[in-house]
Amino acid sequence: MAGALDGVLVVAMEQAVAAPVATSRLADAGARVIKLERYGGDFARGYDDCVFGQSTYFVWANRGKESCQVDLKTPADLALVKAMIARADVFIQNFAPGAMARLGLGADELRARHPRLICCDISGYAAGAPDYDRKAYDLLIQTETGLSAITGGAESGPARVGVSVCDIATGHAAHAAILEALIARGRSGEGRHIALSLFDTLADFMNVPYLTRRYGGRDPARLGLAHPSIAPYGAFRMTDGEVVIAIQSDPEWRTFCAEVLDAAEAGHDPRFATNVDRVRNRAACDALVQAAVGRFRVAELTDALDRHRIAYGRISSLADLVAHRSATALPVETPNGVAEVLAPPAVVDGARPKLRPVPAVGQHDAALRAEFQPTLQDA
Repeated sequence: MAGALDGVLVVAMEQAVAAPVATSRLADAGARVIKLERYGGDFARGYDDCVFGQSTYFVWANRGKESCQVDLKTPADLALVKAMIARADVFIQNFAPGAMARLGLGADELRARHPRLICCDISGYAAGAPDYDRKAYDLLIQTETGLSAITGGAESGPARVGVSVCDIATGHAAHAAILEALIARGRSGEGRHIALSLFDTLADFMNVPYLTRRYGGRDPARLGLAHPSIAPYGAFRMTDGEVVIAIQSDPEWRTFCAEVLDAAEAGHDPRFATNVDRVRNRAACDALVQAAVGRFRVAELTDALDRHRIAYGRISSLADLVAHRSATALPVETPNGVAEVLAPPAVVDGARPKLRPVPAVGQHDAALRAEFQPTLQDA
């Protein structure tokens, strides 16, 4: 099956996680992605050696690309990159602020020469912001945006989200913005300059706690495996394990009380009548639920929750995820062997994408240099 982006050429001056996540999604959709790496490779290749001696992040975020090593300080390699960009539909980069502009590869200059080109710049902070020139990494932005302040347990102090949520979210935001730009170019013939920052992406994610603070006058509490705005929504103990139970509406609360807890009267207790009431009286509400579910085994409780369409989640380990009945893994060829990765989420016309190989560093150097011989027009 043809990919939606077959025939689209993406040139990526990328490193680390955010931009590679965006371009991996474009590659999954059929785009040709040329990954330009420093000699020796993207430093994310060395983050760890878990996958047959290769980095987990690199294997996950760089499938389906061609790798070409370049040194932009040399005229020949700079000319090569300009020749690639001259034929590209999309140029994406996440190097230090101003680095591309100093080399004549800034978005303004490129779009003046190539009006159909879509340029995407990813930085730590937005251009024009006082912090634009600062180095910025995922955990640093988690702390700067306040995400870490609302993550963790009540007694544990601020915590990091367990994956690089800021980098990954920014990559997905870039992917969406590039797709929008391709649609718009199909109508107008004009490219776009897209600029995203890690800070703005994660700050957007923080809008609910931001609004709670600004207009509610309070900060959401760190509650571990509980929801600051909904109750009951958290972890409860059974005789042989724990389950997270999530009640989303007042009618569902009453059903839960009557049919699962065998405590219909609790569904009409004025302390718990609405979600606002239940959050306000969270300690009492959680204690009531815990007392009722504590007599169950996990399997007994989940069967009852399933029967009455009450949402829940088992608290899984990574070993549980590997064996999870709903997880789909797909093979991806790497330079050191075939690995399995968890599948991208979109199922199109009933099919998962076929994942293309992860490149070795500089694997396509010779072929790409031959294909994109610079001309005077490219210089």
